[in-house]
Amino acid sequence: MRNLGGKVAFIEIKYKKLTQNTIMLYMMTAAKIILPLVLLPYLTRILTKDAYGLVSYVKAVMQYMQLFVDFGFMLSATKEVALVREDKEKLSFINGDTTLARCILAVFAFAVLLVMSFKMPLLNNNLLFTLLSFIPVALSCFFMDFLFRGLEEMHVLTIRFIITRGLSTFLTFFVVSSEKDLLWIPILEIIGSLAAIILVLFEINKRGLNLRITKIGKVVGKIKDSAVYFFSDMAATTFNALNTILVGIYMTASQVADWSLCLQIAMGIQALYSPITGSLYPYMIKTKDLNIIKKILVMVMSVILIGTIVMYYLAPWGLTIIGGKKYVSAVPLLRAFIPLLILSFPAMLFGWPCLGAINKQAETSLTTVITSIVQVLCLCILLINDRFTLLNLAYLRGATESLMLIMRFGFCVKYRECFYKNE
Repeated sequence: MRNLGGKVAFIEIKYKKLTQNTIMLYMMTAAKIILPLVLLPYLTRILTKDAYGLVSYVKAVMQYMQLFVDFGFMLSATKEVALVREDKEKLSFINGDTTLARCILAVFAFAVLLVMSFKMPLLNNNLLFTLLSFIPVALSCFFMDFLFRGLEEMHVLTIRFIITRGLSTFLTFFVVSSEKDLLWIPILEIIGSLAAIILVLFEINKRGLNLRITKIGKVVGKIKDSAVYFFSDMAATTFNALNTILVGIYMTASQVADWSLCLQIAMGIQALYSPITGSLYPYMIKTKDLNIIKKILVMVMSVILIGTIVMYYLAPWGLTIIGGKKYVSAVPLLRAFIPLLILSFPAMLFGWPCLGAINKQAETSLTTVITSIVQVLCLCILLINDRFTLLNLAYLRGATESLMLIMRFGFCVKYRECFYKNE
């Protein structure tokens, strides 16, 4: 009876911690949605479609740069931290080695960006804007989100994000008033990033941690170990960033603006899913609690289905409010993203929170890689057959997401016994 009571108490504490972390991540997600939505109508009105298309295009390129700098450490290093969270010495070495690894990757990312800038006219014609936009990516090496995720202290991430984006968003209204002020957009992001780094260093010092490096061989080894997570993230980014880059190559800047606006709305909605899966990942590593997965799936899917119905009917009103009347023509495009919004949550849920928690990283990455390959092949088919349109791109995203969902659910069924080994 005593053991049973202790187990119940442990489960109650874990559920409480999970709830607290989910709430904090939702606060961060709310900031991720609200701040861009506050800024979006302002930018779409003071900038021409061509200028807004440029900003969106460079941001899509920076997604790839950020992905390379992160190199899957948000998953691999988070898992390392979660397993040794009580050992400050080991945490300091994980922190130092991972940060150094990301700095090395940032140097390589910058070299790649320089090559891209001289090969791609849109970047080359706006070289200073492009290079300034990379600096916040490089500074993110010192955010150390993996540490606080692994420690399940999501409030630090929330405060850090609000400072970073909140400061740059607030200042944008006072500094950016026309296309002539475009350079201030990345400059303000740099200022916010520097403020966030100061906060992170303060939080690390408060916990008695620091940056300790073992040896360069160990750092290189961490990059190799994290590669499986990186290729999964890289493949996942293909779905959105690659589409935007291709739109910029084959379509007009005005079409880039339509695509970017609707994609940003869709990604804003998807961002509502991330706090749930993000807080579940370290929780599931410890507990393998499949029951909580089932409960969350039922509750969240009910909300998503209702929300997408509302979105379908309110799409014209929403686009007018967010972007202005010049974006009303994009209503069919926004509606075409609805299948993606319905399918993406269970696809995310069965990924890292489920398969990753039972050490099926290879399987999780495999589903993403296969789906991205299918995505690229379908993009080629659309281009060859002259059917590369914005609507077809949106429908393709829904189709490939369904493929990922089917594969991940299949692996969860295949390895379902792994969830019960700790009971």
